[in-house]
Amino acid sequence: MQPYAFLLPLLLFSTSTQSMALNPPPLAKLNNKTIYNISKALCWNCWAESIEFLFAHNLVRATHWEMPLFWDPRLEAYARSWAEQRKADCRVAHSFPEGGFTLGENVFWGGGSRWRPADAVQAWADEEKDYSYADNSCAPGRVCGHYTQIVWKSTRRLGCARVACDDGDTFMTCNYDPPGNYVGERPY
Repeated sequence: MQPYAFLLPLLLFSTSTQSMALNPPPLAKLNNKTIYNISKALCWNCWAESIEFLFAHNLVRATHWEMPLFWDPRLEAYARSWAEQRKADCRVAHSFPEGGFTLGENVFWGGGSRWRPADAVQAWADEEKDYSYADNSCAPGRVCGHYTQIVWKSTRRLGCARVACDDGDTFMTCNYDPPGNYVGERPY
């Protein structure tokens, strides 16, 4: 390896952010999508959201002594592809047809742009209060499959994405492999 070769990415990042700082877009033209895209560009090869998704999931799993999940770039690419398709309408919809799941999947919608990956994971984890381990079921009229997917004992890999929708809201999706939520089986 060349001496100081590790400085090249830093130099390139520094140069690109300096040009952005010298020529910022006019404030009147900034909107949620523009701000989101600029923040992603400023975070060259950024893993912050990925780390936040992964850390939040593994905190929930740790409460049940489950093995931590590993980040999978292929699952992230799949999640990103689906999230990009949802940008126009921000509709909470799964990427698979009903009954056609080959991956586990959780989806989240939040009004406005302030929603972070940890917020989505917390919303899914909050379903624990509606899950009865003794009965292996959800409370009547409640949903808890997002929670059980997070803590599913055989799941090992995770990939997620967050997008700012055209209407200013936030859409997030996570994919899990192997999937969970098998009828008649307990999550942990």
